[in-house]
Formats: sequence, C-alpha cells, structure tokens
Amino acid sequence: MSAQQPTPLTSHKFVDPTPLPNDIPKVEEVGATSAPLKSAAYFIGAYCKEYNEDFMLCKNENNDPKHCLKEGRKVTRCAIDLITKLRENCGKEFDAHWQCLEKNNQELYNCRKPEKALNSCVFEKLGLKKTIPGAPEGEQVFEKANPVFTPQLK
Repeated sequence: MSAQQPTPLTSHKFVDPTPLPNDIPKVEEVGATSAPLKSAAYFIGAYCKEYNEDFMLCKNENNDPKHCLKEGRKVTRCAIDLITKLRENCGKEFDAHWQCLEKNNQELYNCRKPEKALNSCVFEKLGLKKTIPGAPEGEQVFEKANPVFTPQLK
C-alpha cells in the first residue's frame, strides 16, 4: 500500500490552453475589484441594460457557455466604458464611495453619504439615475433621511 504525498494546489498558475474561436473578438477584463463594481453596479445596470438583456436572452436559449460569448463580451465592453466614464467625470466621488465600501465590509448602509455624492455627480454629468429594480414607487431607500424601520409603539 503506497501513500501519496499531498502537493500544493496553487504551485503553478493555470492557463487554459484552449484558444478562443476565431469569430469571437478579444476583450479586455473589466479590471476592477468587487468594491468598485458594487459601487457602479446600479449604473452599469442602467447604462448596459440592452446588452445585459441580450445576454440573458441568449443564456435562456442555450446553456452552452460558448453560445453567448459575443453577447458576454459586449456586456464587458459596456461595463469597461462606464467605469472609464465614472473615473473621468466623477473620479473623486467614485473613489470615495468604493473605498468606503471596501472599509465597511461592502455594506451599503454604512456609505450613504459618499453614495449620495456619487449619485448626484453621475446624474449631473452622465444622466444616469440610480434606481433599485423591483423597489416600490417613490423614495428609494438610499434617498431616505432615516432608512431604518422602527415600529410604532402603542
């Protein structure tokens, strides 16, 4: 009976040797960590809505990941474009918001002040308004002065 010695799983970088199909154009990675992506998420949803919808319709047609590579790359390019515009037009506000998220375990409620500054800047300079999908009509939770629900005592 022989025992195998364990080997480290991260001893070398894995590179997938499979080339992309020729008809799929190359696209760069977004190049952002989770905090900047979370900060920009609602704006990406609004700005890239058509591309996102095409991608989701494609995914519903066929579960094969290769089937929707073109649509996925369009979504990635759109997200890169928006993040570039955010940095160019609202860089200070964008950095303040995502850095707050980074320091506060990605919890949005801890970063409402920089979020309001970012939302104002993005609306003013890019014309995008943050809205939460599926939220009831009226004031959004991030616009409320006191968003914590406190029941009325009798």
